Amino acid sequence: MFKKRNTRPARLLLFFVAAFLCGFAVANLDEEIGIDMVRKAGRLFGFHFSQNQLELMMPSVRVHMQSVEALREASVDNAVPPALVFDPVLPGIEMPVKGLESRWMIPDGVEMPENTGQLAFYSIPQLASLLRSRKVTSEQLTTFFLNRLHQYGDTLECVVTLTRDRALSHARRADAEIAAGQYRGPLHGIPYGVKDLFSVEGYPTSWGATPYKGQHLEHTATVVERLDEAGAVLVAKLTLGALAMGDVWYDGKTRNPWNLEEGSSGSSAGSASTVAAGLLPFAIGTETLGSIVSPSTRCGVTGLRPTFGRVSRTGAMTLSWSMDKIGPMARSAEETAMVFDAILGPDGKDKSVVDAGFYYEHDRDISQFRVGYISAFFEDDPGGKDPDHQVLADLRAMGLELHDVDWRFDSPVNALRIILHAEAAAAFDELTTTGRDSLLVNQSVNAWPNLFRAARFIPAVEYINANRARYQLMEEVNQLMAGYDVIITPSFGGNQLLVTNLTGHPCLVVPNGFTETGTPRSISFIGNLFEEDKIMALASAWQKKTGHHKQRPPFFDPSLH
Repeated sequence: MFKKRNTRPARLLLFFVAAFLCGFAVANLDEEIGIDMVRKAGRLFGFHFSQNQLELMMPSVRVHMQSVEALREASVDNAVPPALVFDPVLPGIEMPVKGLESRWMIPDGVEMPENTGQLAFYSIPQLASLLRSRKVTSEQLTTFFLNRLHQYGDTLECVVTLTRDRALSHARRADAEIAAGQYRGPLHGIPYGVKDLFSVEGYPTSWGATPYKGQHLEHTATVVERLDEAGAVLVAKLTLGALAMGDVWYDGKTRNPWNLEEGSSGSSAGSASTVAAGLLPFAIGTETLGSIVSPSTRCGVTGLRPTFGRVSRTGAMTLSWSMDKIGPMARSAEETAMVFDAILGPDGKDKSVVDAGFYYEHDRDISQFRVGYISAFFEDDPGGKDPDHQVLADLRAMGLELHDVDWRFDSPVNALRIILHAEAAAAFDELTTTGRDSLLVNQSVNAWPNLFRAARFIPAVEYINANRARYQLMEEVNQLMAGYDVIITPSFGGNQLLVTNLTGHPCLVVPNGFTETGTPRSISFIGNLFEEDKIMALASAWQKKTGHHKQRPPFFDPSLH
């Protein structure tokens, strides 16, 4: 797990001061750390120490720097978590009961379309019906989607690796099991893809970044193993923005199927793009701060960011130990529920995962749901045509009473971003200290290489205090959420995306129309911790009424060609 680095250790404080005074110029590593250097470093962080205080500090400062050098002698793998584990569960929060099995509606009588290309946009329940009745085999379906990925993958720049051999082997096994009456459930025989930050034995895992291109991690991520157990068939590893930011990866920019001149957003770029274009029925993405919500919005798919600690991250690249979350991306709320049901729960490896129940009921009664909406995040709509306001009108027409939510908190929300930046810089410490960060394609002000370097200026004390302020925010949000089953908000309204990613609350993002330029828009359903079932139930009922999720990007629609 640990190995000696073949790099010359640097003194952390010397690096701080040299960076501050010289614009990250290379410092003389042999220079002795002196009082004047420490004085200037202190001023950088707002402290003005007296001469006597500085003299007293110097022995401890030098010991701290020796400790930093010792730590840098050991290289810690990205997969190794810190001893401290983030837990979003506050005292008094009750876990959902376990033992209830979700009820899925697999329709009878689904027939193969005359134009087999129409299978591209069949739902998971429709495909499951065809597979269960043996009107199509998993091998045929897998070959169909592999061909779609091969045909359009370059157009969308959405595929890193096709897992063809593994896929066909698993598809044939699924066919044999279904023929023998060993039906595993609605995902049995269904092809899917994963973001290429999940390890799969026998295949490279690039994390979307040049320094890791061709990297082989010879173990399979828990989420892939869970889907194997459900009988699903992995057919592709999909693009992500380098190290889980944006849609630019080492070999291109993933495209929005609705507008090929536009990126798909990220970082779950390929996961959203392939599902929207009918190249896959569903895919797995991850979110730290918008990486499911944003590409789902841009590409017009339904994405679930579950409660923090719902799905094991074993085998997934780490960006932030206290904020990373794994979730499904599909075409409807009910389909995300089917996938979520298969991947949730502890694996005995990821210590952050909570063993809580999940129960989804098709056509659940939502009439008694307490629903709020954050009016401050909805734009004025005098004409009544804004898609976000139309969602509220739809819900009222469904008989629901909506209550205005005051989404204001005392905690310094924006300042808490330093938690993500500090953890991400730690996760990729070796990339920065070896200078390999220069290999990343994006070197802009807001790209990871620069943010990793800047994060060296976040003091450890402030990182800890930020997490204390985060705890206060968790208390505030949980107190507010306790009054509601679901809260509705524009997906990028105000600070709710940052807030709920910090507190670990679940969010289901669903398409609700288009911008004036024809790009999809979305609305978000936020729930209480571990109450994904409620946001799915409400969103599913709304989707059945409106049908926005059934829209298809014309270029990829087989019925138009």
